[in-house]
Amino acid sequence: MSPEVVFAVASVAGLLFLLLIGLEIAWSVGLVALCGLIYLGQPLEQAAATIWTSTNSFTMTAMPMFIFMGCILGNTGVNDYLFTAVDKWAGRLPGGLVISVIFGNAAFAAMCGSSIAAVATFGKVAYPAMESRKYNPSYALGSIAASSVLSPLFPPSIVLIIYGAWQGLSVVYLLASSIVPAIMLTAMFIAVAMIRVKLDPSLVPPPVQYPMAEKVRALLRVLPFAVLIGAVLVAIFGGYMTPTEAGALGAFLSLVLTLLYRRLTFKIMWASLLDTLKVTAFALFIMAMASLMSHVFNATGVVMLVREAVLGLEVNRYVILAGILVMYLIMGCFFDSWSMLFLTFPFVMPIMTHLGFDPLWWGVVYVLAAEQSAITPPFGLSLFVLRGMVRHHPIGVIVRGALPYLAVIYLLIALLIIFPDIVEQEPKRPLAPAAEISAAGPGQGRDKVEKSF
Repeated sequence: MSPEVVFAVASVAGLLFLLLIGLEIAWSVGLVALCGLIYLGQPLEQAAATIWTSTNSFTMTAMPMFIFMGCILGNTGVNDYLFTAVDKWAGRLPGGLVISVIFGNAAFAAMCGSSIAAVATFGKVAYPAMESRKYNPSYALGSIAASSVLSPLFPPSIVLIIYGAWQGLSVVYLLASSIVPAIMLTAMFIAVAMIRVKLDPSLVPPPVQYPMAEKVRALLRVLPFAVLIGAVLVAIFGGYMTPTEAGALGAFLSLVLTLLYRRLTFKIMWASLLDTLKVTAFALFIMAMASLMSHVFNATGVVMLVREAVLGLEVNRYVILAGILVMYLIMGCFFDSWSMLFLTFPFVMPIMTHLGFDPLWWGVVYVLAAEQSAITPPFGLSLFVLRGMVRHHPIGVIVRGALPYLAVIYLLIALLIIFPDIVEQEPKRPLAPAAEISAAGPGQGRDKVEKSF
C-alpha cells in the first residue's frame, strides 16, 4: 500500500474519530491538518501562510454584510409583514398559508441568504397562524423546513459567496447563475404544496378570501421590502457596486427599514451584531482549516491520487457526477452544506474541472445537492431548529412533511443536468484580461475584476 493511501486512510479515520467524540468539525479538520504538517516536516509558519492566503479575499467581506442584514430583519420580526401580505393574496389558493411561507422564503432569501435564519423566522411567524387555522402539522412544519432551502439559492447566497471566493470565481456571475434555478425551485415547491392539498383536502381548512382593499393595504406595507431587494440586486447586477458594497447598502437599508417599522432597539442591534460575528467567525474558521487540510492533501499527493483513481474509471462523466451527488446525499444526513463544501472540494473540484463541467453550473448544482442536508434526517439543521420551536411535535412529523420536497430538489438537479443552459454559464462580456486573472493568487484575480466591474 502506497504512503499516500496510508496517509489518506489515517487522516479520514482520525477525522471521523474526532467527530464521533464530539469535537466540532473545524477543530477536527484543523488538528488532522496540523498532524499532516508535522508528518510532512513543514514548519508551522506554513499553516499561517496557507490560512492567510485562503481568507485574504476582498469578496469575503460581502459575507458579514449580508449576514448582518438578515440578522437585523430576522431579530426585529419585520418579516411578519411580508408573510401577512403574501397570505392576503394567496389565501384563496389551496394551502394558502403554506404557499405564503414558500413565497415569503423566496423574498426573505433575497435579503438574507441563510437557511437557518429563514426557518427560525418563519417557524416563529408562520406556524402559530397555521396551527390556529387547523393546518395539518406535518404538512405545515414540513413545508416551513423545506422552503428554507430556497435561501442559499437566491442572491445573495452566503454559500455561493464562499464558494466563489474560495474558488476564485466571479461572485457576480455566480449569483446571477442561480436566479433561474431558484425561481424554478420556488415554483416547483408551490406546485407540490398545491398538489398535496388536491390529493388530500383534509390537510388544510377551507381557503380564506380577503377584500381587495385589505390586499392593497398589505401590499403597500411591504413596499419597503421591494425597495431593499431591488436596490441590492440592481447594485450588484447593474455593475454599480461590488457584492461587498451592495451588502453594505443592504445592511444600511435594513436598519432604515426596521426604524421605519419602529422595531429596532439597542438590544436587537447588539444581538444582531453578535449573531453576525458568530456566523462569520465560524465560516472563516472552517474555511481556514479546510484550506490547510487541502494544502496537506496536495503536498502528500492524496488529491492527485484520488483524482487519478476517479478519472481512471472507464465510465461516462455523468456516472461520476451521479456518484458525487449520491455521496452528498449520504453526507447530508450528518453534515451541513458548509462543512461538506470545505471537506470535499479539495478532491471534488479538480475532478469536476477535468471532466469539463462549468464551475458556475457546478456551484448552483452543489448548493442544491448540499442544502438538502438541512431537511435530511437524522441531523438536518432546519429540522432541529424547527423542532426546538415546536416541542409539542416530534421530529418525525416534520420529516414526513419535508420529504416530498426533497424529491423535487433532485428533480431540479436532473433538469439542470439535462438542460445545463438553465444556468448562465458564459459571461456576456469578459470580466478582465485573462493575464490579470491568471497572474493573481487564489481568489484574488476575480476580486480585482469585481472591483472594476
